[in-house]
Amino acid sequence: MKFYGDFKLGVLGGGQLGRMLIQAATDLNIDIYCLDPDAAAPCSGLAKGFEVGSLTDFDTVYQWGKDKDLITIEIENVNVEALEKLQSEGKKVFPQPQVIRIIQDKRVQKQFYKEKNIPTADFILTDTKEDIQKNISFLPAFQKLGRSGYDGRGVQRLESAADLPKALEGLSLLEKKVDYEKEISVIVARNEKGEVSAFPVVELVFHPVHNLVEYLFAPASIMPAQAQKATEIAVKVIKELNMTGLLAVEMFLEKNGNVLVNEVAPRPHNSGHQSIEANYTSQYEQHLRSILDLPLGSTAQILPAAMINLLGEAGFSGPSCYEGLDEALQIEGVYVHLYGKKTTKPFRKMGHVTIADPNMDSLKQKVKKVKDLLKVKA
Repeated sequence: MKFYGDFKLGVLGGGQLGRMLIQAATDLNIDIYCLDPDAAAPCSGLAKGFEVGSLTDFDTVYQWGKDKDLITIEIENVNVEALEKLQSEGKKVFPQPQVIRIIQDKRVQKQFYKEKNIPTADFILTDTKEDIQKNISFLPAFQKLGRSGYDGRGVQRLESAADLPKALEGLSLLEKKVDYEKEISVIVARNEKGEVSAFPVVELVFHPVHNLVEYLFAPASIMPAQAQKATEIAVKVIKELNMTGLLAVEMFLEKNGNVLVNEVAPRPHNSGHQSIEANYTSQYEQHLRSILDLPLGSTAQILPAAMINLLGEAGFSGPSCYEGLDEALQIEGVYVHLYGKKTTKPFRKMGHVTIADPNMDSLKQKVKKVKDLLKVKA
């Protein structure tokens, strides 16, 4: 594919993932054009072209995409019908619209795993709160709305009948609570030729209340056989989807050693940010390589690393202020990425920090120090 000169790579979404994709695309001399509903989105000042508009409106997405040579996404909540029409007219769309359609709905996603013999937690589909009432014996479980949930939104923990008043209304699923040892993630890429490459397994630590990643370690501290199993499962998922692009596969490592798929994201992902400094090829470059059908890059890790999400502090809303930045930057191996969001609010993703260190004990000490130092306030 010719992708220089007047080649236009369209990205649906203009958030921080798109911002880091633009930074990687610059090295390949590729111009990126974004569509996002927020005029002040992180990509607004960096993209070659930036248009304000709805990602879920058919006409907006279709008209925007007509002059693009290739279209990709940095968020799944997009109008799939418009992408299908563009694809039918000869536009390349990666990940393919049929893949996005499966992943957009957690109910469909879970049924896909079941049909393809991909290990995942037991689940029951529910249409109403009354359906949950009928399945009290299935608890403890997590209720997940089929659509629109992300970063912990649209998820409710239900331990017993006493929690039923907290149940969410709408089409959802009950996912059996898993007795797991660790939450892990594997990012895998596949190009049009069918070549597949996976990044090393990473270990995720979630915020205890808000159900989003607080920090991670790469590589994960697990047995080689467990890492191999997780990688094989991630490769199976992307092959079964017949997907071109980058796929993040979040998994549970059970205490009995089994690995279960939790959820997937068909794009660069929070669990791969550290690859910018810690791997020979970043997840962003790998995404570009895969959708442009270039040879996939080496995913080998250069140094052990950690990634800390910079979240807006509780109780602060307003113009962003980064406390402790000078002190954090004095620590060896610290790389700060700020997303250009002008305003903060509690637990909003405002940036991330990668820490690279050959010694795991020292790495863990630096994680604690940076978490204590660097705060996003207003």
